[in-house]
Amino acid sequence: MSRRAPAAECAALVLLLLLGTACGSRLPESDFENRSTPTQQGGTSPIRVGIITSATSPVGGSTFTGPRDGAKAYFERLDTRGGIGGRPVEVRLCDDGGSGVGNNECVHRLLDEDKVVALVATTSLDYAGAPRVSHARVPDIGGQPIGPAYDTYPHLYGIYGSLAPRNGRTGWDGKLYGGTEVYRYFKRAQGARTAAVVSYNQSASAAYARLVTQGLKAEGYKVVTEQVDFALPNFRAAAADVKEQGADLVFDALDTHGNAQLCKAMDDIGAKVIAKVTNVQNWASTVPEDYKDSPRCRNALWATGSSRNFEDTGDPAVREFRDATKGLSAHSQWQLEGWAAAKWFTDAAKSCARTGVTRACVDDFMNRGEPYTAGGLLVPVTYERLPEPPKTRRTCLSVARWEDDEGWVSQGDMNTTCFEVPQLSYRP
Repeated sequence: MSRRAPAAECAALVLLLLLGTACGSRLPESDFENRSTPTQQGGTSPIRVGIITSATSPVGGSTFTGPRDGAKAYFERLDTRGGIGGRPVEVRLCDDGGSGVGNNECVHRLLDEDKVVALVATTSLDYAGAPRVSHARVPDIGGQPIGPAYDTYPHLYGIYGSLAPRNGRTGWDGKLYGGTEVYRYFKRAQGARTAAVVSYNQSASAAYARLVTQGLKAEGYKVVTEQVDFALPNFRAAAADVKEQGADLVFDALDTHGNAQLCKAMDDIGAKVIAKVTNVQNWASTVPEDYKDSPRCRNALWATGSSRNFEDTGDPAVREFRDATKGLSAHSQWQLEGWAAAKWFTDAAKSCARTGVTRACVDDFMNRGEPYTAGGLLVPVTYERLPEPPKTRRTCLSVARWEDDEGWVSQGDMNTTCFEVPQLSYRP
């Protein structure tokens, strides 16, 4: 069984750029020289980790905080149970503000001043400090691949794995690859044949729409493309054409607000589809509020990802996550993935009982070459360095559907919902 390729997730997350643009330049590399940084945290002192989040980014205050909140909850529960070998985990947070300058400042503070042994659940709009993290050989574990950093640099381990060489150049000759498993699933499991792709007339949105269209056509779909004006979108006209063309599925390259407006327009004109498909970023308990004006479309929402549905409380690992986060006002798939990232670091640190918890030891655990599941929360994550990209790959996915009376309802088991699919290239 193979790990789902991260490229599709990465491409979807680029849509966060629609609402704002991170700005700033990198700080001089000389500011980040690694002088006398200890590589071991020993004795009974706390084990210090860092979490970088674009908590106050231009795209909104709550957009990136899910992984941070999940990781914090894991470490808090871990400490109540004795920490790692009797040592508590001390979490140092840094908000980079969504800018490259802010990200470099966070990296500088956490690595050189706070001397963290690792970064965990990084979620940054502009991961400008990634080269510095890699140069310092500080493992970055379970970060969200909003940009291509996790398919570019060694010592960085995104939550979705990577097969790329990671030698300082992105992917293979600047290209990343993603599979068509999502489109294959809806074709086989739901009988879909016609798909609409709705995007803005904006570069990032249009580029992602082209990638989705490419994948759909590779799976034999008839594809209907709809583009709306970014400043003055006419979602009603797009919804009317979706209805006229008889689309079974709707994919989008829109932000959350645009999704809600599209859904409302679809309800208003009576467009019925098998599925309005969204991604892991929008897999959250806030659906009733986000889509309050479109009950029919809301109940046609489907989400796909690579981690176990946070609503699957019958699973003991999910139940533990939900119990530890019951004080949160809402729950999301990104929170669960942040929790999984913290568990990943913890398992790595526990493997260092003989040598002490060092950056090198934690990094060695990450480079074992063995799939990792965080106790069954993740589809097995793998890291390899393939000299050439695979032409096809067996990929598995987690699928859930929203139902007002039940919330997100899983559709089959993520470890058996697998397909051998082609890998299509794109430039990030």
